[in-house]
Amino acid sequence: MTKPVDIRRLATGVPGLDAVLGGGLPEFSFNLLTGPPGAGKTTLAHQLMFALATPQQPALFFTALGEPPWKMLRYQQQFSFFNLDKIGSSIRFVNLSEVLAAGDLEEVLARIVAEVQAFGPVFVFVDSFRSVMAEFQQPDNRRMGLRRFTQQLGTTLAGWQTTSFLIGEYSPQTDPHPVFTVADGILALEQSVQRNSIVRKIQVLKMRGQATSPGVHTLRITGDGLTIFPSATVHDDSSATPQGNAPARNDIRVTMGVPLLDAMLGGGLPAGYSLLVAGPSGSGKTILATAFLQEGVRLGEAGVIVAFEQTPSRSRTPTIDDMVRAGCLGLINTRLMDLSVDEIVQSMVQRIQELRATRVVIDSLSGFELAVAPTFREDFRESLFRMVAVLSGMGVTVVMTSELEDRYTDLRFSPYGTAFLTDAIIVQRYIELDSSLQRVMAVVKVRGSDHSNDIRRYHITDDGIAIGAPVLHYEGLLGGRPLHTVAQNTLLRGTT
Repeated sequence: MTKPVDIRRLATGVPGLDAVLGGGLPEFSFNLLTGPPGAGKTTLAHQLMFALATPQQPALFFTALGEPPWKMLRYQQQFSFFNLDKIGSSIRFVNLSEVLAAGDLEEVLARIVAEVQAFGPVFVFVDSFRSVMAEFQQPDNRRMGLRRFTQQLGTTLAGWQTTSFLIGEYSPQTDPHPVFTVADGILALEQSVQRNSIVRKIQVLKMRGQATSPGVHTLRITGDGLTIFPSATVHDDSSATPQGNAPARNDIRVTMGVPLLDAMLGGGLPAGYSLLVAGPSGSGKTILATAFLQEGVRLGEAGVIVAFEQTPSRSRTPTIDDMVRAGCLGLINTRLMDLSVDEIVQSMVQRIQELRATRVVIDSLSGFELAVAPTFREDFRESLFRMVAVLSGMGVTVVMTSELEDRYTDLRFSPYGTAFLTDAIIVQRYIELDSSLQRVMAVVKVRGSDHSNDIRRYHITDDGIAIGAPVLHYEGLLGGRPLHTVAQNTLLRGTT
């Protein structure tokens, strides 16, 4: 039995793309980049070309009836990946407009072959390939035939051991074409506009010889070109930790930095757990989460905070700014309104790995939902599930806050149905005592661990949250009934 062919994978230089492709681009592959205008096809092609081309492995870029080379380059120079020194040495542009005007596919193919023979490229790009095909839709221009032309082009480029890319405004779902059969790889880009947000995505429809990342992945175009955010994947084996951190263990406890709260949690929050802090506005959710990070810094543990609302400006030292400046806290603070959950997850994973962080705060899920582009909101619950699973797989301990409207007649721990995703829940509420509103707190759940059932008053001071004794009696209109019964009904069942 002969030894299987070893297909080398090329690093694309596009952030996130290698992961989506399953490890990189197969060498000598014949690929198709598709998508509507504005989706980023040409930018992706140039980003690939400038990353891959060298004097020893040059690239040849054919332009058809679309933009002439000078016009394309005028705009591509705005990206940081553009390198003028490579033009003419490592990269050569050829305009096919004159030979296309002659109306003969054989002449077009002959011109491409001649340029490939003369320049000896390792990478070949044709933009726009759809323009080439559209020029030969009439019967009198089909002497060679589109299918034969496509097959011979693919065979010729493969025979010269080139890795090639055809760029076109095709839709593999609606435009049947022989090029889809011949292509080794198909990358489909798309974009949608909803309200004031533009969302771009990419999907690998086909890539021969390797397992690609399934599904649709978000991408963003910035001054650096395309950045792709692979969809977070959930591993079947909960004990598997790809990032190398330990899985969650409830025999190791994480202190919260709030006096008496560790005791309420049964000795602290189990390491690797996710905790949901739910409560109305002004109840101190962010202050509790900040104390959790401050306690980590005190113990020499780095943290990461994702802030979708205003970061706390007043807190006991060290403040958020102090911890960020000291390099022991990573801050992700965004006001963009077209995010995807995968984009945030990737940013968190990078910061966690850079700082070797063990504590993560997401403040808050309410702000997170507003920051997510409208097209992602219908899948927000599913995306949160994948996010929590990824963080759990990294072994970090997570605190998430959730804004709840205190209606006094009902209670939901989260408007996103995420309570079941978390390992522990703390709920904060207001109750009326002596004609004033008092803050109370209770631990509702700590998975696999005993915890206190007390409902305790707490106060917000200059030093943070101070938890008091359990609420025992109510000396008001309820005739001396034990307040723990009344408060528990209000807190947990929403009754009065």
